[in-house]
Amino acid sequence: MSAAISSMPFGTEITSDDIIDTLSFFDDWEERYKYIIDMGKQLPPIAEEKKADDYLVRGCQSQVWIDHEVADGRYFFEVDSDAFIVKGLLGIIMSAYNGKTADDILAFDIEAFFEALDLLKHLSPTRGNGLRAMVQKIRGLAGAPV
Repeated sequence: MSAAISSMPFGTEITSDDIIDTLSFFDDWEERYKYIIDMGKQLPPIAEEKKADDYLVRGCQSQVWIDHEVADGRYFFEVDSDAFIVKGLLGIIMSAYNGKTADDILAFDIEAFFEALDLLKHLSPTRGNGLRAMVQKIRGLAGAPV
């Protein structure tokens, strides 16, 4: 497993429940945005050669790259973006999907997760579409019909 993938804290050390709990501590969305941006800084950088079309997620306002490995039936992701807020959003998504089996990924109710975070109504429509494009890419890698 690559060093970037094995050092990803989201989904292993930081779970989706942790994200919900932490974001609920903040009183306003300005503070939440700052926290989300800080989360993005915890993502290990993706290798430069993976910042290529093969890994690019279509439908995102910013550039987003996703790669993955499967080890012992679990999916481990390497992700990156050229936008700080999107890197944080990737961290949120990784908290739900990284280190999980395909069945876990496909069964996870991402819409309920976003609802619990009150996330989509605080993103621009283009960011929301990009968030869904990232989720669709991950679910596709796990075998969901596209």
